[in-house]
Amino acid sequence: MKILVTSQHYWPEPFPSTDLCETLAQRGHTVRVITDIPNYPMGIIYPEYRGKKHRQEQRNGVQISRVFTIGRRNNILFRFLNYYSFSLASACYARRLKEDYDVVLAVQSSPVMMVRGGLAYGKKNKKKTAFYIMDLWPACLAAGGVGENSPIYKLFYRVSQKLYRRADRLLITSRMFRGYLRENFDIADEKIGYLPQYASGQFDKLPVVGQKDTVDLMFAGNVGAAQSLTTVLEAADMLREVEKLRFHIVGDGSELEHLQQIAQQKNLANVIFHGRKPPEEMPSYYAMADAMVVTLTADPFIGLTLPAKVQSYMAAGKPVIAAANGEIPQVIADAGCGYCAPAEDSTAFAQAVRQFLDSPQKHTLGQNARAYYEKHFTREQFMETLERELEALARQ
Repeated sequence: MKILVTSQHYWPEPFPSTDLCETLAQRGHTVRVITDIPNYPMGIIYPEYRGKKHRQEQRNGVQISRVFTIGRRNNILFRFLNYYSFSLASACYARRLKEDYDVVLAVQSSPVMMVRGGLAYGKKNKKKTAFYIMDLWPACLAAGGVGENSPIYKLFYRVSQKLYRRADRLLITSRMFRGYLRENFDIADEKIGYLPQYASGQFDKLPVVGQKDTVDLMFAGNVGAAQSLTTVLEAADMLREVEKLRFHIVGDGSELEHLQQIAQQKNLANVIFHGRKPPEEMPSYYAMADAMVVTLTADPFIGLTLPAKVQSYMAAGKPVIAAANGEIPQVIADAGCGYCAPAEDSTAFAQAVRQFLDSPQKHTLGQNARAYYEKHFTREQFMETLERELEALARQ
């Protein structure tokens, strides 16, 4: 197939659409991606892409076309400028494309408007468009503190409703998205397919770690408000007496500095911040972990999501300790791979850590995680399902 992909974020930004597109290319498909000028996650345009440099690139079989984008700068005004600059520029670019593609895949994280380029090409050229929904809108706004009665929420509710209804197929990364789309936007079940995210193959075999005398629990990923990592710090404060216990936070984001200040104020010597690390170094960090940590806020909309880090944790064969509601506790329970406390409940999370420390089945928990991953979340399963979905659309 000839596949046109739109994704606001792409290499060299750390984003899963890169592996998705390159794997499609490896499987014999012609792939072109319309994406932004790299500025994620810190919000500043990468120096090597300033001044209209590298607007057209080839990488691992994928043609990359970059359109005008304003850096987000971690500022509310510039974030909206970032959202709309890519939305408008990608739609204009897509309408001008001369190439004939069989089908369109719009990778949709945040904001929902990033799909407009895919819809623009599909409408002009009478091609079917599938959305791959990683973030659910406007649920993400509510989770971020925007009230459902606010004008901003109501605006994006209408925008989301219009865009989701225009898609020919909606591929969801969490089973709980289905009910939200059905109940809020009256989208029929027949239009929705389940396509959970997969982990990079780099976690299939971790490097060997030598003997150590600590128990290391690790969070890896974006360090933002939605991740509620204050829950981890509060639990670490309660677990000071566990002498050899260490909490590791690997990643960067809007809350990192605030969390570091809390850790310093509380003198939490058992919490270690590593900052953002390149993807190729992550397996060595996973390897040193005795268990992996995932936490989310108690917002009911956030609970609908299944963050991709969960698949990565399970691919690495690591037990999972969580503080979350909704989809995550269901997956952990189904897999039998760890312990889960309610979201934002630091006392219960500390107790879950104690359960893990006291468990004689730590190795079994890790084996269960890997077994569940192999049954539900492998790249091969993902790609076969995605190809079937796109081929079915292309035939219509």
